[in-house]
Amino acid sequence: MKLVITLIMLFSATTSSAEPFPKGDANIGQKLFERHNCNSCHAQLMSGDGNAIFTRSDRKVHDAAELLAQLGPCGSSAGIKLTQQEKQHLGAYLNRYYNLK
Repeated sequence: MKLVITLIMLFSATTSSAEPFPKGDANIGQKLFERHNCNSCHAQLMSGDGNAIFTRSDRKVHDAAELLAQLGPCGSSAGIKLTQQEKQHLGAYLNRYYNLK
């Protein structure tokens, strides 16, 4: 019984600290963010400070799934279609702002 409890606790600790974008590379995500000039749209929405979109009190993103979902409409607004891998890269980069678990 002690072994089962120990394994459950170990598994819980491992999954709770798991990287939310395990297939993403933040450096590649940053390059995509810059190449597609994402912050220019954010700056328009936030009256000049594009990075404020990530920390506003009424933000739409609260977890990794919501961030990945938001990348679809953002890509459409920019006239691009992001692959699932590109979304992982962008998620890893943007998580520097969001600090999602």
